[in-house]
Amino acid sequence: MPGIKVKDSESFDEAYRRFKKQCDRNLIVTETRARRYFEPNTEIRKKQKISARKKMLKRLYMLRRYESRL
Repeated sequence: MPGIKVKDSESFDEAYRRFKKQCDRNLIVTETRARRYFEPNTEIRKKQKISARKKMLKRLYMLRRYESRL
C-alpha cells in the first residue's frame, strides 16, 4: 500500500501529486478496475491469448520492418 510522509515545507497539492505518482507506479488503479467484476478463468485465458497474439504480431512486424532496411 503506498504511503508518503508530508514534509513541513510541502503543500497539500505537491504531496497529493507524489501520492498519485506512487499509486500509478504500483498499478493500484489498474488492478482495482480489473477486480471490479468477477472474471472466470476462461476469460482471463482468452485475454492472455489475445495479448500474446498481439505481441507476436508486433514483433513480426518490427522484424520485417528491420529486415526491409537491410
